[in-house]
Amino acid sequence: MSVLLKVENLNKSYPDSTFQLQDVSFSIPYGSIVGFIGDNGAGKSTTMGAIIGNLHRNSGSIVMEGLEIDGDHLALKKDVGVVFDTMKLPTSITIRKLSKVLKHIYKEWDQRLFNEYITMFSLPENQKIGKFSRGMSMKLSLAVALSHNPKLLILDEATAGLDPSGRHDVLDILSKFVKDKTRSVLLSSHITSDIEKIADYLMFIKNGEIILNVSKDKLLNDFAVIECTKEEFEKVEPVAFRKKNELYEVFISDQQVDASTMKRKKFSIDDITLLLMRGERK
Repeated sequence: MSVLLKVENLNKSYPDSTFQLQDVSFSIPYGSIVGFIGDNGAGKSTTMGAIIGNLHRNSGSIVMEGLEIDGDHLALKKDVGVVFDTMKLPTSITIRKLSKVLKHIYKEWDQRLFNEYITMFSLPENQKIGKFSRGMSMKLSLAVALSHNPKLLILDEATAGLDPSGRHDVLDILSKFVKDKTRSVLLSSHITSDIEKIADYLMFIKNGEIILNVSKDKLLNDFAVIECTKEEFEKVEPVAFRKKNELYEVFISDQQVDASTMKRKKFSIDDITLLLMRGERK
C-alpha cells in the first residue's frame, strides 16, 4: 500500500521540560483517515507541529510523497492543510477580504470551492472574523484549509468547538475529501465517537510514545477486552490492563482469549482509549 506521509524515528525534546517524543514512527496511506488519540500533553500537537514545520525536530525523518519535509522543500508545506483548535487567521478583516489575501498566498487557491464552503457553513462574509463564535471560527479555518487543494489535511482538536450537527457536517466533508484515494487526513480529537465513525486507522500516543497503531477494523475484530482472575492474567500478554478489586480488566489480542473461562466485555474506542491511557502495560 503506497503512503502519502511517512514519519520515522521522530524525536523532539524541550529544554525546560521532561516531555519528549520518543522514536515516533507511522505512515499515512493514500485515501485514509488516521485518528490520532491521546491525553492532553501526550504528544499529538508536538507531532503535528513537527510535520507542518512549526517545530524543529531533534532527529528523525518526515517524508511526503518521497520528499523530505524540511527547509529545502518548503513547497511541500503548501500541500498540507491545517486546522487547529484555535483559529490562526487574522481577526480584524472580513471573509471577503480574507479570500483576496489568500488567493495571493496559495498557488492552488480555489475561490469557487471556498465560496461553496462559506455558503454551506452559513458564515457571514461581511462580518469581522474576530466577532465569530468558536464554532464559526473552526468552520472558517476548515474552509480555508480545504480550498488550497491540500494532499494532507491535519486537524488538531478542530471539531471540539462544534455542535453535533456541525461535527456531522465536518465528518461528512472529511469522508468525501479522501474518497478519490489521492488525499489523506490526520485527525486528533478527544471526541472518540467522531474518530470511531470515520477513521480507517487508529494511532494511540502516551507520554510521547506510540503505544498502538492499528486499523480500526483490526482493533474491533481481532482484539478483546476481558475480565479475568489473577491466575488467568498471568497466562496472557496484554496490550494494557487495569486491576479492579480482585479481577483484572485486560485488553488483549483475540487469539489469547480462553472462551471457556474468560469473560468478554463489549467495548468501544472510548473504552480502549481509557484502558490504554489510564491502564498499565505488563
